[in-house]
Amino acid sequence: MILRHSPASPFVRKVKISASLLGLSDRIELVDADTNAADDSLRGQNPLGKIPALILESGEALYDSRVICEYLDWLAGGGKLYPASGPARFATLTRASLADGIADAAILLVYEQRWREPEMRSEKWREHQTGKIARALAEFAKAPPALEPMRIDAVTLACALGYLDLRLGGAWREEHPDLASWLDVFSAAVPAFEATRFTA
Repeated sequence: MILRHSPASPFVRKVKISASLLGLSDRIELVDADTNAADDSLRGQNPLGKIPALILESGEALYDSRVICEYLDWLAGGGKLYPASGPARFATLTRASLADGIADAAILLVYEQRWREPEMRSEKWREHQTGKIARALAEFAKAPPALEPMRIDAVTLACALGYLDLRLGGAWREEHPDLASWLDVFSAAVPAFEATRFTA
């Protein structure tokens, strides 16, 4: 399998960590993708031109990270990163979606700075996105994901927090020291977290 990726992406990191936890890393070849390049083959593999995209041996492409991680779990026998059914499954998926939302909002903040000319940047838009992040972090601070068994909600939150450290200076740590401690425990339990760290 081929994973179209960029190492700074929290969604790519989530896939890489999931693959490691599931014992599938050696079955995946990493191929860089330039999401801004019109001539990158990524746009033929995922019409949205977004990463990650997983190209199967059959040539079929799977995207986005939510689909890829669930596919990898299925490939590894199922029921490992995702509860098989029932309320626990939906609770895990909901928490993972909330964590993905943190990363989504953080990326939009980065793009606002990266893509818009200074005079076009919107403080209202920035506040809208930072509000999402703040509310989601407050929700997780009440009850961080369990680390035993390791589930996709924990992986997703760790990657989102790592992206806040990378792109937004880790300001969240001061307000949520318990989440910072949770991330330290996650990092110690999951060597792939440190192994996939991107430093600009």
